[in-house]
Amino acid sequence: MKIKIVNCSGHALPEYATVHSAGLDLRANLDERIILKPLERKLIPTGLFIELPVGYEAQIRPRSGLAIKRGITVLNSPGTIDADYRGEIRVILVNLSSEDFVIEDGERICQMVIASHVQAEWVEVEELGSTNRGAGGFGHTGV
Repeated sequence: MKIKIVNCSGHALPEYATVHSAGLDLRANLDERIILKPLERKLIPTGLFIELPVGYEAQIRPRSGLAIKRGITVLNSPGTIDADYRGEIRVILVNLSSEDFVIEDGERICQMVIASHVQAEWVEVEELGSTNRGAGGFGHTGV
Protein backbone atom coordinates (compact mmCIF):
# COMPACT_ATOMS: atom_id res chain seq x y z
CA MET A 1 0.00 0.00 0.00
CA LYS A 2 1.31 3.44 -0.90
CA ILE A 3 0.65 6.31 1.54
CA LYS A 4 1.46 9.94 0.83
CA ILE A 5 3.74 11.49 3.47
CA VAL A 6 5.28 14.92 4.02
CA ASN A 7 8.43 14.77 6.12
CA CYS A 8 9.35 18.07 7.79
CA SER A 9 11.44 16.40 10.49
CA GLY A 10 14.96 16.24 9.13
CA HIS A 11 14.96 12.53 9.97
CA ALA A 12 14.61 9.57 7.62
CA LEU A 13 11.11 8.32 6.81
CA PRO A 14 9.75 5.70 9.24
CA GLU A 15 10.59 2.18 8.17
CA TYR A 16 9.79 -1.36 9.23
CA ALA A 17 12.60 -2.94 11.28
CA THR A 18 12.00 -6.44 9.84
CA VAL A 19 10.06 -7.92 6.95
CA HIS A 20 7.38 -9.12 9.39
CA SER A 21 7.07 -5.94 11.49
CA ALA A 22 3.53 -4.60 11.89
CA GLY A 23 4.62 -1.19 13.19
CA LEU A 24 7.01 1.54 12.15
CA ASP A 25 8.90 3.53 14.79
CA LEU A 26 8.22 7.27 14.82
CA ARG A 27 10.86 9.75 15.99
CA ALA A 28 10.62 12.93 18.04
CA ASN A 29 11.16 16.09 16.01
CA LEU A 30 12.51 18.61 18.53
CA ASP A 31 14.38 21.92 18.51
CA GLU A 32 15.57 21.14 22.02
CA ARG A 33 15.33 18.14 24.28
CA ILE A 34 12.25 17.62 26.45
CA ILE A 35 12.39 16.45 30.06
CA LEU A 36 9.37 14.36 30.97
CA LYS A 37 9.04 14.30 34.76
CA PRO A 38 7.38 11.43 36.66
CA LEU A 39 3.62 11.29 35.96
CA GLU A 40 3.95 14.16 33.48
CA ARG A 41 2.49 14.02 29.98
CA LYS A 42 3.48 16.04 26.93
CA LEU A 43 2.55 16.28 23.28
CA ILE A 44 5.61 15.32 21.21
CA PRO A 45 5.87 16.42 17.55
CA THR A 46 7.15 14.08 14.82
CA GLY A 47 7.32 16.44 11.84
CA LEU A 48 5.30 13.93 9.79
CA PHE A 49 2.04 14.51 7.91
CA ILE A 50 0.22 11.66 6.12
CA GLU A 51 -2.71 11.11 3.77
CA LEU A 52 -4.34 7.76 4.45
CA PRO A 53 -6.73 6.08 2.03
CA VAL A 54 -10.40 5.99 3.04
CA GLY A 55 -11.09 2.90 5.14
CA TYR A 56 -7.72 3.02 6.93
CA GLU A 57 -6.40 4.49 10.15
CA ALA A 58 -2.95 4.87 11.66
CA GLN A 59 -2.74 3.55 15.22
CA ILE A 60 -0.15 5.11 17.53
CA ARG A 61 1.11 2.61 20.09
CA PRO A 62 3.80 2.46 22.78
CA ARG A 63 7.21 0.99 22.10
CA SER A 64 7.53 -2.06 24.33
CA GLY A 65 11.18 -1.36 25.18
CA LEU A 66 10.43 2.16 26.43
CA ALA A 67 7.45 0.87 28.39
CA ILE A 68 9.25 -1.93 30.25
CA LYS A 69 12.68 -0.32 30.64
CA ARG A 70 11.72 3.32 31.26
CA GLY A 71 7.99 3.44 32.09
CA ILE A 72 7.21 5.60 29.05
CA THR A 73 3.97 4.96 27.19
CA VAL A 74 1.43 6.53 24.86
CA LEU A 75 -1.31 7.96 27.06
CA ASN A 76 -4.28 7.45 24.72
CA SER A 77 -3.08 4.10 23.49
CA PRO A 78 -3.78 3.31 20.82
CA GLY A 79 -4.17 6.79 19.42
CA THR A 80 -6.04 6.98 16.12
CA ILE A 81 -5.17 9.06 13.08
CA ASP A 82 -8.18 9.22 10.78
CA ALA A 83 -8.00 9.21 6.97
CA ASP A 84 -9.24 12.81 6.79
CA TYR A 85 -6.66 14.24 9.24
CA ARG A 86 -3.93 16.30 7.57
CA GLY A 87 -2.15 17.83 10.55
CA GLU A 88 1.17 16.88 12.03
CA ILE A 89 1.34 13.53 13.80
CA ARG A 90 1.96 14.35 17.46
CA VAL A 91 2.16 11.80 20.26
CA ILE A 92 0.95 12.09 23.86
CA LEU A 93 3.70 10.51 25.96
CA VAL A 94 3.42 9.95 29.71
CA ASN A 95 6.15 9.05 32.17
CA LEU A 96 4.85 6.40 34.56
CA SER A 97 8.24 5.90 36.19
CA SER A 98 9.70 7.61 39.26
CA GLU A 99 12.58 9.18 37.30
CA ASP A 100 12.88 12.00 34.77
CA PHE A 101 12.99 10.86 31.13
CA VAL A 102 14.87 12.93 28.56
CA ILE A 103 13.53 12.94 24.99
CA GLU A 104 16.15 13.92 22.43
CA ASP A 105 15.57 14.96 18.83
CA GLY A 106 15.36 11.83 16.68
CA GLU A 107 14.54 9.49 19.56
CA ARG A 108 12.14 6.68 18.68
CA ILE A 109 9.08 7.45 20.81
CA CYS A 110 6.27 5.19 19.58
CA GLN A 111 5.20 2.90 16.80
CA MET A 112 2.58 3.39 14.13
CA VAL A 113 0.45 0.59 12.66
CA ILE A 114 -1.67 1.09 9.54
CA ALA A 115 -4.98 -0.79 9.88
CA SER A 116 -8.17 -1.11 7.89
CA HIS A 117 -11.51 -0.45 9.51
CA VAL A 118 -15.21 -0.35 8.71
CA GLN A 119 -17.91 2.03 9.86
CA ALA A 120 -20.86 0.42 11.61
CA GLU A 121 -24.46 0.94 10.64
CA TRP A 122 -26.62 0.58 13.73
CA VAL A 123 -29.70 -1.64 13.56
CA GLU A 124 -31.84 -0.84 16.57
CA VAL A 125 -33.67 -3.90 17.97
CA GLU A 126 -35.66 -4.76 21.10
CA GLU A 127 -33.38 -7.65 22.16
CA LEU A 128 -30.15 -9.38 21.20
CA GLY A 129 -29.55 -13.02 20.34
CA SER A 130 -28.52 -15.32 23.21
CA THR A 131 -25.08 -16.92 23.71
CA ASN A 132 -23.49 -19.24 26.30
CA ARG A 133 -21.62 -16.27 27.75
CA GLY A 134 -24.63 -13.98 27.97
CA ALA A 135 -23.90 -10.83 29.97
CA GLY A 136 -20.87 -12.32 31.77
CA GLY A 137 -18.30 -9.54 32.07
CA PHE A 138 -14.92 -8.94 33.64
CA GLY A 139 -13.44 -12.11 35.13
CA HIS A 140 -16.47 -14.27 34.43
CA THR A 141 -14.37 -17.12 32.96
CA GLY A 142 -12.07 -17.42 35.97
CA VAL A 143 -9.36 -15.61 37.92
